[in-house]
Amino acid sequence: MSTLTVPPVLSSPRDDAMHLYKAFKGLGCDTAAVVNILAHRDASQRALIENEYRTMYHEELTKRLSSELSGNVKKAVLLWMPDPARRDAMILHDALTTDIDLKEATEVICSRTPSQIQYLKQLYHQLYGTYIEHAIQAQASGDLEQLLLAYLSTPRSEGLEVDRTMADHDAKALFKAGEKRLGTDEKTFRVIFSGRSRAHMAAVSSAYHNMYGSSLKKAVKGETSGNFEHALVTILQCAENPGKYFAKVMHRAMKGLGTNDKTLTRVIVTRTEIDMQYIKAEYYKKHHKSLNDAVHSETSGHYRTFLLSLLGPNQH
Repeated sequence: MSTLTVPPVLSSPRDDAMHLYKAFKGLGCDTAAVVNILAHRDASQRALIENEYRTMYHEELTKRLSSELSGNVKKAVLLWMPDPARRDAMILHDALTTDIDLKEATEVICSRTPSQIQYLKQLYHQLYGTYIEHAIQAQASGDLEQLLLAYLSTPRSEGLEVDRTMADHDAKALFKAGEKRLGTDEKTFRVIFSGRSRAHMAAVSSAYHNMYGSSLKKAVKGETSGNFEHALVTILQCAENPGKYFAKVMHRAMKGLGTNDKTLTRVIVTRTEIDMQYIKAEYYKKHHKSLNDAVHSETSGHYRTFLLSLLGPNQH
């Protein structure tokens, strides 16, 4: 469910390109105009605007945006311009090669659906001439590396059908591999978490709770640590309730002194056209404050306007 609001007067990609060009002309950039146009265009409209701009002015719009904008609003707009798969590839490439951030790479991989992952792998290779798997092997190690590689290569169903017996069997295996023994059998966690569909993982989680009276998430946190734990929790929570998971990621990014703008921007930009309505609802349920209000108090200027435009109307 997208939160993008379409402008009251529909303008053509050509008009948009002309208005953007006008915003760049003269002294300084009319950032408000740029934000106002781009924050209200979906992925296919943005692609059309880029084509028109290239045809009319013989330059790349993103290049121009990069030189005209600055700071957080520049980062947010440049992340917003590509379509979702290309954007994911860019985030991953950055997290695995430039600004090394295994947590960020893990979040992108473990929260995407199997079909999104298939497309992402092809595109990554196309754009960077190397395989995501190789980039992961260069940066990650141990259980995290093995889990991510398995998660990228195992075909999983996107359907809702679940085999209860199999779910019970997995719940028992996880209990045996974790809470029941001294030390943890990480392999069992890796195999089950990387190989099962979202619907199945949600069923395993509820079977675990029914059988042992404690949550699977708690077991994961008690039995594993670091980036491996983060990956397992991401897979589990995105199977049960991705909205809740991303609401938590954003809350963490805004908690305490200073805001983690990189995380905030990434989550808002990548989820706006997917499930932002659900994330907003979960955020409000947990914190009794709207996500819009939280973002408003943590950001400022054109950057704030841009993020709030993507979040859409402030409703609980």
